[in-house]
Amino acid sequence: MMIFRGWRWLILAAVAGAAGAFGPGRAGAHDERAFIQPGATGDRIQQQPPDRELRDILRQIDRKRLESTVRMLASFGTRHTLSSQTDPARGIGAATNWIFGELQSLAADSGGRMTVELQSFVQQPGTRIPTPTTITNVIATLRGSTNPERVYVISGHIDSRVTDVLDATADAPGADDDASGVAVVIELARLLSRRQPEATIVFTTVAGEEQGLFGSAFQAATYKAAGADIQGMFSNDIVGSSTAEDGTRDPHTLRLFTEGVPTAETAQQTAIRQAIGGEVDGVSRQLGRFALSVADNEVTDMRIRFVYRRDRYLRASDHVSYLQQGYPAARFTEPHENFAHEHQNTRVENGVQFGDLIDFVDFAYVERVARVNAATLWSLAQGPGTPKNLRILTQALTNDTDLVWTRGAEPDLAGYEVVWRETTDPDWTHVIPVGDVTSVHLAHFSKDNVYFGVRAVDTAGHHSPAAFPTPG
Repeated sequence: MMIFRGWRWLILAAVAGAAGAFGPGRAGAHDERAFIQPGATGDRIQQQPPDRELRDILRQIDRKRLESTVRMLASFGTRHTLSSQTDPARGIGAATNWIFGELQSLAADSGGRMTVELQSFVQQPGTRIPTPTTITNVIATLRGSTNPERVYVISGHIDSRVTDVLDATADAPGADDDASGVAVVIELARLLSRRQPEATIVFTTVAGEEQGLFGSAFQAATYKAAGADIQGMFSNDIVGSSTAEDGTRDPHTLRLFTEGVPTAETAQQTAIRQAIGGEVDGVSRQLGRFALSVADNEVTDMRIRFVYRRDRYLRASDHVSYLQQGYPAARFTEPHENFAHEHQNTRVENGVQFGDLIDFVDFAYVERVARVNAATLWSLAQGPGTPKNLRILTQALTNDTDLVWTRGAEPDLAGYEVVWRETTDPDWTHVIPVGDVTSVHLAHFSKDNVYFGVRAVDTAGHHSPAAFPTPG
């Protein structure tokens, strides 16, 4: 038995020939078990710093391109879901075709790594869809180089609206809501399609959001039916303004909405959660914590305000469609919405300008939003996947804790870390490296008193989002 001495604890692991907690070991070493000595608590957890490649990506985000995209989308007059699909210059059809062409041109320079498709379906009549209507999403898929089956999605919505949600003819420039989000998606597609992420990244723009999340609902259900392993999805919706209704500015804050209790939780999962806790530990909350650890820093020049809600009060964006299918998903949005510039007919009343106009978009802010998204997506795609099948063994009552999980298939996987925190802490506070193993015994460290998680680490030091265990 080899003793690993690190930081302030001892790890005892039956890993013959290993050089350290994440050092090279003999083949099959990952089948062994790590033993954490009594009193071991690990080190304070640290943010993951951006590596050289990520810093290069962030430097290349182009504010002028972001502005050009927003201006182009606003120029189509309206992008209402019920507007013309055949007019070459006005309406959602013209906007969708333009987005498709832009992504196709990026795919042509990707060396075959990125493909683009139109995803169309007919939405049947409902409260906000008076007649059967074709809804079309645009999907650009950048295939992963080593783990293509693992997928991450970034989304913005094409459609816009005015005060009357059924008014498909009035001007609805939708500069902030949501040309800003679409611009972020296209800019990241431009930058990342030139590179080779290990996992697959999907850049998508969806329609029908304002009418009821129809485009994203169809898209998420299609992925689910195909068995897609989507380990993270981010909706960028209303990410263009840093100015509040009272005129105050907050240009360095981006809100991130994540749910704690999963939308798709089953009755059996509810019963388990009620017995063990974890109300703030759903997969989407873990995704949000990961974003904080890689994208809230001086390189993005943005503070992420972590909001413990699925979305804004009584409202929803396209990430909810993915949550309904059981996928981890979250929403980025600006710090303070100005409702005079959102869902309004363009007009002036009592000296106040209403309407979602290009004049109210802060393009320096949109650039920082793009940095946050790039840092998050690239870190996810270049790191290992979230550990699967993580369980706490509960066959016997004990003050020890035993965790077991399934080893990932990444070729550059180095090993795993146990993370933990007090039940009252909002984020993981401590980390204990345990090596390339699939189980760990934490002696005299009680699951009754703290929350545990496990995350994977690769040979370059990239970590995954943490997984939260279930009893087993």
